[in-house]
Amino acid sequence: MAASKHPRPCSIADTLALVGEKYSLLVMREVCLGNGRFDQLVRNIGAPRDILATRLKRLVEAGILTKRMYSERPQRFDYLPTAAGLELEPVLMTLMAWGDRHLREDGDRPMVIEHKCGSELVPVVTCSACGEEVRHGDKTAHPQAPGWTVSGPTAA
Repeated sequence: MAASKHPRPCSIADTLALVGEKYSLLVMREVCLGNGRFDQLVRNIGAPRDILATRLKRLVEAGILTKRMYSERPQRFDYLPTAAGLELEPVLMTLMAWGDRHLREDGDRPMVIEHKCGSELVPVVTCSACGEEVRHGDKTAHPQAPGWTVSGPTAA
């Protein structure tokens, strides 16, 4: 099999190129919690102001966040998730749950999310067609990119 000159086309890689940097995901965490003002973001994330400003600009340009002016003098904005930004929220909750299970030796979790029913939210990936929980062995990949199979590029 000939080696490909390009990596596998992948929506995961494309998404990570946009939001895969630590501060971008932490911005999304905060705006989904309702903390969208620049000073709140600086305080709660710990990012340097210049890096945070760059990440916010990129997330707005990508249509993941929108900004709304709340003060004209001085000019200040709230950052809010768009519909596309809100679609990242389950990803954040799943990352948090994974971290709680695998990175918290003492079991002391920094945050618990409560569902509207009053119970603790434990995110689960389910099939939209049948409603069953998706497990590793329950799925089959079907590459759609020309010249690629599950195991890699096809022979030239």
